[in-house]
Amino acid sequence: MLDFLLTSEAIMALLTLTFLEIILGIDNIVFISIAANKLPENQRGKATYIGLIFAMIQRIILLFFVSLLIGLKTPFYIINNNWVHIAISWQALILFSGGLFLIYKSTSEIREKVEMPEHDENQVKGKKIHSLSQAIIQIMLIDFIFSIDSILTAVGMTNGLSQNNSHNLILMIIAVVISIIIMITFANTIRKFIDNHPSIQLLGLAFLILIGFMLITEAAHLSHTTFFGETVGAIPKGYLYFAIAFSMFVEFLNQRIVKSRKK
Repeated sequence: MLDFLLTSEAIMALLTLTFLEIILGIDNIVFISIAANKLPENQRGKATYIGLIFAMIQRIILLFFVSLLIGLKTPFYIINNNWVHIAISWQALILFSGGLFLIYKSTSEIREKVEMPEHDENQVKGKKIHSLSQAIIQIMLIDFIFSIDSILTAVGMTNGLSQNNSHNLILMIIAVVISIIIMITFANTIRKFIDNHPSIQLLGLAFLILIGFMLITEAAHLSHTTFFGETVGAIPKGYLYFAIAFSMFVEFLNQRIVKSRKK
């Protein structure tokens, strides 16, 4: 197990996944803060910490559930005619559906952040909260919605890294735990940084579109899909890591240029 975690591919997957989990968690922090701020001041910190801890537990439970479905690789339905062949399994179905969801969710989020940045916040602000237990329940419901894209991202980044599904599951759990710990420790700092650099969050959402497309091609590859005799190949994850690293490097240079101009 330790040998797998120390491989370069596993380390890159862990770093990239932790970064994306934090980016995906920014909205979660915003909504938790809005819900917690409706409580008396002495209960706000408690609601925030309990909300984030429940967020971690929820995501780990969902990881177990999704990983169980991903392990079902035997085809249950085969489409076979003159121009297309697809062997549909639960693994391929989950990856394909997850890819479509990530692309839809990411493009919707980008549109909302550009055209209606306060839309979701206003919806949360409109809900009444009278007690700590009500705040925690609302936080858990909000986090469940945000957990879905987080879990699908984790599956997309780790699927196929190891033949042993338990290795991939442990890697995903480590990334989730690290990201939640960072968010608990630096919630306000991270939120202020993203507010000052909104392009970072948009970049993270753009990465999710790439991951969504990768999930769709991987689902087609695992289904042994062929169109007119042409097989669909999986996209090597190294290409994805390079694209993310290159984009982050360009954004880092852009931030340095903006700072130097301000000085």
